[in-house]
Amino acid sequence: MSLPQFSLEGRNALVTGASSGIGRCLALGLAKAGANIIVAARRQERLAELVQEIEAQGGKALAVSMDVTNKDSIQSAYDQAESTFGTVDVIVNNAGVADAKNFLKIDDESLDFVMDTNFKGVWHVAQEGAKRLVAAEKPGSIINIASVLGITAKYGQSAYCASKGAVVQLSRSMALDLMANNIRVNAIAPGWFKTEINTAYFDSPAGQEYVTRMPAKRLGKLEELVGPVILLASDAGSFITGTVLPVDGAIHCTGI
Repeated sequence: MSLPQFSLEGRNALVTGASSGIGRCLALGLAKAGANIIVAARRQERLAELVQEIEAQGGKALAVSMDVTNKDSIQSAYDQAESTFGTVDVIVNNAGVADAKNFLKIDDESLDFVMDTNFKGVWHVAQEGAKRLVAAEKPGSIINIASVLGITAKYGQSAYCASKGAVVQLSRSMALDLMANNIRVNAIAPGWFKTEINTAYFDSPAGQEYVTRMPAKRLGKLEELVGPVILLASDAGSFITGTVLPVDGAIHCTGI
């Protein structure tokens, strides 16, 4: 059965934080849906391997160096993408960091580290991409990767929760501001998926005990994020904007 509304043929998709984890998986999934992929991160050697993997599967990909905390770096990455594929019309804002500390122990350096990447980085990548879409008079889809901790809370994660909560509200506001330009904006709020950031915790006794209290009794599989992102990127989601979609096995329903 063919479902052409889910196809991303002819789309140019930029994925930030694509060198590992969620970003890498989403880049591979978007490529399989037919998009030309621009993978962006600071670790270029990993991006080169990812481009080779996408091309080996018949896709087209470009690796660009991007530091989402540096506006010049963002602009340069978009310039490279446009010179190769044309205007970027799917933007997946995935780059993120964490610095787990009790609120009383978070200093300005720690707070800026988290907010500069998780919030301001999303802002600047999305704004640059949206400006270029408007200039090219093209429709587009912006998908900001928030977190279940943007709609719930957890001990020792004040800065991270604040940054992801800001992404949630930014996504809703952007959707309103950009609707007249035919640019849709949504957020995905992943629950717990094992990545480089949290592997040590989920391999520990405390992390394994926490998993037993989850409604699904397991961590998510990275591939389970691909379908929701393709929905929001494609014509299948043409009337979906301003939405925050939890992909978390119902963690947000429990408060654990």
